[in-house]
Amino acid sequence: MQNFHYYNPTRVVFGQGAIAKLSELTPRDGKVLLLYGGGSILRNGVHAQVTAALNDHDLREFGGVEPNPSLAVCLRATAVCRAENVAFILAVGGGSVIDAAKFIAAAACFEGDDPWRICTSGGRAIKAMLPLGVVLTLPATGSESNSGAVISHTDKQEKRAFGSPLAFPRFAILDPTATVSLPAKQVRNGIVDAFVHVCEQYVTSYTAAPLPDRLAEAILQTLVERGPVTLAAPGDYAARADLMWSATLALNSLIGMGVPHDWATHMIGHELTALYGLDHAETLAVVLPGVWRDQLERKQAKLAQLGRRVFNVDGADAAIAAVEAFFHALDMPTRLGHYGIDAGEAAARIAERFTARKTMLGEHRDIAPDAVRTIVAAR
Repeated sequence: MQNFHYYNPTRVVFGQGAIAKLSELTPRDGKVLLLYGGGSILRNGVHAQVTAALNDHDLREFGGVEPNPSLAVCLRATAVCRAENVAFILAVGGGSVIDAAKFIAAAACFEGDDPWRICTSGGRAIKAMLPLGVVLTLPATGSESNSGAVISHTDKQEKRAFGSPLAFPRFAILDPTATVSLPAKQVRNGIVDAFVHVCEQYVTSYTAAPLPDRLAEAILQTLVERGPVTLAAPGDYAARADLMWSATLALNSLIGMGVPHDWATHMIGHELTALYGLDHAETLAVVLPGVWRDQLERKQAKLAQLGRRVFNVDGADAAIAAVEAFFHALDMPTRLGHYGIDAGEAAARIAERFTARKTMLGEHRDIAPDAVRTIVAAR
């Protein structure tokens, strides 16, 4: 293993009834902004639980955060924070709401003229942030217990990631019962998102790191086993709990300590979302096999290990086929043609963007725009 420094200050409270803990976890010495998405929490009872727990807090609300949260909506919420002198942000929702909360928390303290620099700088422009907490309703991104976020600039058709040590939530409440009403598509997306998060930290160049590998494999095995159960039996609490905890562990820094990271699939996928509006997980399922085939020689050892330990198959090619079959079993397509997108056109547009930004991808930073063009064109 490489040298590393592990830091994650998020306090996780897990289990049925955990939302009641909000009363003691949320500060009382200032205004709290309750941030949420399209209103599902109003229908499934989560909003009622949250407001009941915070009945002695000075609460403000802002709804309407969309999937792939937009800069425009985030800036409107930022204006509310500044006008109301909000001291704490509570994100109630999935990764999009949590990512939006992180941007808003940074933008409320940003002193420059263009808050979009928070994203274009990768988070380096962040000097201060409002504190935030989370009530998770959609297990997928792991944003509830990490320091990263992704925001979309719809006018520019850009989707940019940023991170900061200041962006870790103070706490994250994970109650699996809050996810029971999720549509099957969102559950499917969450399974795939978490699976690919693990792979971006695991299926890299071979490193002698048996413990991180075994931790990663445990999450992958759990997703393969319990993900389909969650889809088939929405009321199965145990399966939902396993999925929720797996998604958090997939991207809370733990399994990535001391090992190389890839993230090429994510960076290419962000462009597909920005240009064509695909769900984040949909882009990952399309791009991941293509990246692996392009990088087959360098990733062969870890792909073979993935196949052997998680899917009980032999060889790198068989491992890739097994992952695609797993995605298909979840009713997740793995080709751009399924969405009516011309792969050649998409390849050219994304390669052009990466060329302009001088972007190099992969754990070795050697996947050039021309290679990206080849990867996407084949999907």
